Parts: sequence; structure tokens; C-alpha cells
Amino acid sequence: MDIGVVLQCNPPASRVVDLARQAETHGFSHVWTFDSHLLWQEPYVIYSQILAATRRVTVGPMVTNPATRDWTVTASTFATLNDMFGNRTVCGIGRGDSAVRALGGRPTTLAALRESIEVIRSLANGRSARVGETTVQFPWAERSQLEVWVAAYGPRALELTGQVADGFILQLADPDIAAWTIGRVRDAAEKAGRDPDSISICVAAPAYVTDGTDAALEHARDQCRWFGGMVGNHVADIVARYGSDGGVPAALTDYIAARTGYDYNEHGRAGNSHAEFVPDEVIDRFCLLGSPADHIAKLTDLEALGVDQFSVYLQHDAKAATLEAYGESIIPQIRPSVTATS
Repeated sequence: MDIGVVLQCNPPASRVVDLARQAETHGFSHVWTFDSHLLWQEPYVIYSQILAATRRVTVGPMVTNPATRDWTVTASTFATLNDMFGNRTVCGIGRGDSAVRALGGRPTTLAALRESIEVIRSLANGRSARVGETTVQFPWAERSQLEVWVAAYGPRALELTGQVADGFILQLADPDIAAWTIGRVRDAAEKAGRDPDSISICVAAPAYVTDGTDAALEHARDQCRWFGGMVGNHVADIVARYGSDGGVPAALTDYIAARTGYDYNEHGRAGNSHAEFVPDEVIDRFCLLGSPADHIAKLTDLEALGVDQFSVYLQHDAKAATLEAYGESIIPQIRPSVTATS
């Protein structure tokens, strides 16, 4: 299993670049960032600096969307970064959350998401794409290679992911919900004539390593409670579309009954004022909290479900400590061991 990290583009950008560099040093495979240009700084500018400061990590948004950026510009940006730094990018994409809602907009339709995936992927892989009535192609991008991974929760979005995506991003680490979503994606892939195992599976959630004490666990929960509020935005959309008994697991939908609203000015921020409704039980299921052994046990469960990558949301007060703990105590334990002699 690969281990990635998800950063916010909070100023100064040099701090984001430094965290990415530390992540690579500690053995992380991917560096993702939020893509919400109003709330934080522009990620694609920062990607160029991360790629210049590192050698191996793959970089991309978790996640961009089809609404706030022209699709051909998005494709051109990825293809340019690939030409400069050697095919070390990945495009995570979804219907849109903070980037569009903070501007008063709404998430795009699944039809628009599907079309954008085809345009971005074709162009960023050196192929032609149909944009409106025009067929276009980058004359300079023949060596660029880009995968497009789709973030999804609801049944129809999961179906689309299985039909067209190179990878699936699930933004929570509950093994039961992961099993349900992965199953939906793989079923859709098989029905579409694709190899279900060809789709990379990425689970992303906050991770906070503690000393195993009850007091440390309580602090970790408070630092990660924001995540249940963020996920609740997407769950609320699902409940509005499918109802509370529309085939979506109750483990995903029931907890938002006490949700009263959401302030995007506090999006992704530890200690925010709109996540108080999230109970400890949900934080424990959605996140990875506790001693290194606790993290390893949950990562092992996720890997058994077919998860190829776990990415750590690093929006709390122990950023450097978490990177170090994973590099020293967790990543070495979940990688296959190789002996010099046998």
C-alpha cells in the first residue's frame, strides 16, 4: 500500500513545499492538495515548486472540479508539469464542493463530470479531444501521461467512477463504507467491460498518531472532528437525492441528522464551529487515530479490501510529527519486506 498526504495551500506557500519535501523524505508516495482558489492559494503554482523540490512523489489535487477551471486549461497545466518534471502528476476530480460553493455555485452534473474527464485525460495524454464543435490537441504533449481519479460517495457517482475513472478516491476510512463503495465501483467497471482491478483505490482521511492514552485520543478527536463536518456536506447531498433509506449505508448517512449548516470560511479547519454535531464514534470510524499499532491494524484492514493508497489529511496541530511517525513507525511496517539473502 502506498501512503500519500493531503495538504492545504495555506500561505506561506514555502511551508506547503517544505511539508511536501518532508513527506517524500519520510517515504510518502503522493502529495495532494485541496483545490479551492478563493479559500487558499492557487495549487497549480505550488505544484511546480513541490515538483522542483522533490524527486519521486506524484502531485495533484484532491480534488479539482469541472466548474471553476476551463477543462483545456486544466489539461494543459498537467501536461506542462509532466513535460517539466517527468510525468509525476495525477488529476483527482469531483463534482465540486468548496471551490464552487464558496462562490455561490453548485456542484456540476455527473454528465459534465464525465465529459470533463474525457477531455482532460485525452488532452493530457497527447490525444485529441472534442470540445464543443471543435477537435483539439496539444501539438507538444505527446509524451505526457496523466491518470484521472474520481472522488465519489453516492451510487450514481460511484457507477460513473467504475465506468470511466483510472482511480477512485474515497474520503473517509470506515472499512464497512469502503467495502460498499469499492464494491459499487468494481461492479460498474465489470458491467462496462473493464477490468475492475485496473482501477486504483485511494482512501483519504485525517490520521493522528498518539501515545495510546485516553487524553491523547480525546485531543486527536478534537483535532479531526472537522472532517466529519466536511464529509457531511456530501452526505447531505446524497440524502437529499436518495433519501435516508435509498440504499446508501446508514453508517454513512445517519450521523448528519443533527447537522445544522456549514461555514466554508472554516472549511477543513481544526476546531471549527460547525462540526460539533459529529460524534466521537464517527471520528473513530472515519479517521485513523491512536498508537502506531492502531494505524497499522486499520491500514491492514483497508488493504485487504483492495485499497492501494491511504492518504493522510494533514489538517491538524501535529503535521511534522505525523509525517515523522508514519515514516519511522508505520510505512516500514506496511510495505512488503525484502531480505538481502535467502
